[in-house]
This record gives sequence, structure tokens and C-alpha cells, in this order.
Amino acid sequence: MEGIKGALRLVLADQLTHDLASLRDIHVANDVVMLCEVQDEVTYVRHHKRKVAFLFSAMRHFAEELRQKGIRVHYVTLDDPENAGSFTGEFGRAVTLFAPDRVILTAPGEYRVRAAMDEWRQVLDVDVEIRDDDRFLCTHDEFSIWAEGRKQLRMDFFYRDMRRRFDILMQGDAPIGGKWNYDADNRESPDLTQAVPTPYRCPPDDITKDVLVLVAARCADHFGSLDDFDFAVTRTDALAVLAKFIDERLPLFGKFQDAMIEDEPWMYHSHIGFYLNAGLLTPLEVIKAVEQAYHDGIAPLNSVEGFIRQILGWREFIRGIYWLKMPGYAALNYLEAKRALPEFFWTGDTRMNCMQQSIAQTERYAYAHHIQRLMVLGNFALLAGLDPVMVNEWYLVVYADAYEWVELPNVSGMVLFADGGYLASKPYAAGGAYINRMSNYCKNCAYKVTAKTGKDACPFNYLYWDFLGRNREKLGHNARLGMMYRSFDKMADEKVMQIKADAEAFFANLDNGVV
Repeated sequence: MEGIKGALRLVLADQLTHDLASLRDIHVANDVVMLCEVQDEVTYVRHHKRKVAFLFSAMRHFAEELRQKGIRVHYVTLDDPENAGSFTGEFGRAVTLFAPDRVILTAPGEYRVRAAMDEWRQVLDVDVEIRDDDRFLCTHDEFSIWAEGRKQLRMDFFYRDMRRRFDILMQGDAPIGGKWNYDADNRESPDLTQAVPTPYRCPPDDITKDVLVLVAARCADHFGSLDDFDFAVTRTDALAVLAKFIDERLPLFGKFQDAMIEDEPWMYHSHIGFYLNAGLLTPLEVIKAVEQAYHDGIAPLNSVEGFIRQILGWREFIRGIYWLKMPGYAALNYLEAKRALPEFFWTGDTRMNCMQQSIAQTERYAYAHHIQRLMVLGNFALLAGLDPVMVNEWYLVVYADAYEWVELPNVSGMVLFADGGYLASKPYAAGGAYINRMSNYCKNCAYKVTAKTGKDACPFNYLYWDFLGRNREKLGHNARLGMMYRSFDKMADEKVMQIKADAEAFFANLDNGVV
């Protein structure tokens, strides 16, 4: 094939944004845009089938949109006989094929991909320009300057600075309403009389149907289901998902954002994480749309502030920590947790109803909301002392919105306290009472949430105290756990011994796959 007169521009699966830095100055007549489906990215962890299908379909739709603009697109499908199977292989093949005068990329979200791109600069006989990903609202350098000199990083202070910088929910120099954070208003138990709105659904078109056939064949042994696939795969539909959320779910999002109901996977959440993290939506446009809903009287301040904090605060904060602390962050294991990930995390075969519900939902939809991830699945992983490497891989595999930059700090820092408190001020550990308060899961559970010890007791109850006991050397000095350790110390010796015996029996059963 004849070489091109311009640049080769690679777009990754999580860069499906028309205003992407590497596409912004494209020369339609001379340049080529490249997208590729490669086996290495499908299997470096064995991603959920639904995740793979979503990304491949979204990539193919994005490529068609570029072609409609008159842009030349080089698209390599997974089943292309000449597919080299990796980014590096396909990129090298494209450079040979097109002989571009330069290559233009947008910086990737993940450390391992950036390392590969840096290597391309050394091995390819062409200039490689890597541009900052300015879809994010805080650059690596800006976050590094903010973090400098701080022994512990706390999202709340970062979030306030971002609110001021972007003038979001501000009245002059003060936050609208007089408070920065309305979490105290956002912890209500589920209201079973409420009819939760149905989510926006996108029936598969011909492009998506082709992808579903491909993924079913090539990823047959991967976790997850492709049944009733209805994710948005274009920016137009992603915007419709956002609009439906604002109109129907946002008004009650704050109030019930932590609530869980049996067989009700979506609740009042936005379900836009898939689209935001893949680039079909951008952070600032989402923030502005939700802020406008407050000014228009569509949603109350507690809902709007709580939602904006997740994107402007938490999402940017997590990314900042990832790039500040990688690659060493991935190896942290402060609590020296070593237990293997139980098989039921893949099968859902457990009598703990909260776990079964959350895993079954994850298997079907590649989705669970933040409290299911943190305070059910993550809480169990923390209390049981599961190996951080195995837990991180599971979260990366099973959720369609999971990329290492967002998954790793959330799991190692927030869920497992593997960084020793760099990200979170205390481990997010809880007994069964929390799950009972925030859900109706316990009513249909084989275990009794009101029982603290014994074979019928909710495992979260005695595992919580066992966790504190076996980690006392590392957690006993934590001021936020002081009251719980004082309560632990007041327990009768017989009760402490019973807790330890129950935990040991549970772990023995866990090892035998019977819990």
C-alpha cells in the first residue's frame, strides 16, 4: 500500500472522543486514524464478555463516525487473519504499511500501555508524539504539585480546590448552600415502596450484533453474560443515558445512593461510568449538565453535590494517585493479606445473600454500584484477608467501567487498605448491621444478621472483630478505630474466643468451598 503524506494517529478503546487531543488538528486529506482490536488486551486479564463487546462495538461505531467525516480509518478487527495480536505488533505493522511522517498519540490511562508507547519511541523509525489527555481536569503535574509535602492525601481538600478552580456549585468564594459536602443527607435506607425507573436501553444494531457473535466465539470461557446486551455504544446514546438519569434518577440519587435492593441492580445511579471512562462522555460536560439540573430546580443540592463529587473530586483524585504512585502502588500489601480469592467470587455459589446478589448482578451486567463494590464485595475481601493482587484482578475483569487507573487505587487504597492509609484514613470495614441497614438482602439470607456468633450468625459480624484482632499491630494506632478497639477490649474472654473460633471455622469452610 502506498505511504501517506501525513500522520498516523492511534486511538485506544478508552479514547472514543471526537475532540481527543491526538485528533484535534487532524489533516483529513493526509492523515490516517488507527483503531485495533487485539488479543493481548482481551486476555491480559480475561475481561467480562460484556465489557469486551461494549468496547469493540463502541470502537467500530466511532470508526464509522470518523469515516462519515471524511477521515481515513485503518481498523483492525480481532478476527483479521493478519492481526498481530498486540498494540505493539499492530502499531509496527501500521507504521510499515503507511510509512507516516510522524505518529500522534494521546497519553494512555494505564501505566503498562504508557511503558509500551515509550518503547515505541525507541524502536520505531518514526517520530512519536504523545499528547496529554486533557479530557481529565487535573494534569499529572498539577496533582503532583497539590500532593507535594502532604503525608496523607485526602480527597475532600482536593475536591474543594477543584470546585473553586472550575467554579462548580460556588457562590463567590463559598460553596452554594454553605457546605462542601452533603453526605449526611445521602445515607437513607432503601424505600421498598419506590418504583425505581427503568434504565435507558439500546437494542443492538447490526454492528453490535456482529460483535456479540465474535465475542461469544472468542471469549467463550470468559466470565460474564452477553444476554440482553443493551449498552449505549455511541456518543448520541450515551448522552441519552445521561439525560434520562438527570430527569428520572438524579432527584433521588443522593438520598438513596448507598441503598441496595434485591434484584434491583440499577437503583438511582447514573450508569454512565462505562461511557465516561471510554470517552463517549467527558467529565466537564457531565458535571455542567448535572449542575444545571440544580439551577433549573430539577434535582436537590444533596443529589447534585454528591454526584459531582464522584466525578470532579473522587475520579480525578484517584487518577492523580495512580500516576503519582505507580508502578510501586500495585505491589502494596500493608496488611499482608494472603488468602486466595474464593471460587464463589466467580460462581456466586454462596449462602451469603448480599454476596450472591452482588456477584450475580456483576456476572450478568458487568456492573454493581459503589456500595456493593465497597461495602459488600470489598468489605468481605478486606475482612477475609484476600490477596490484593487477586482482588485487583477480579475487579478489573468483572466491571465494564474498570481500567487500572481507576480500579487499582479504589481497590488497594479504599477497599483493602493495602497502601496503609495513604488514600483512606481508615479501613472501610463493617459488620452485618451496615448491610442490613442499607439493603433488604439480610431478610432472605441463610445467616442471621442479628446473631453475632455461632454457626448461624452473619459471617460479617464475627469476621469484623476477627479482622480487628489479627491486624491490631498495624491498625491499633489508628485514631478512627480507637472506639472500636476499646469496645473490643471490653469484651469477655469467652466472647473473644468464640469470635476467633467462628472465624477459624468459617475460613476452613471457605477453603472447602462451603459458605
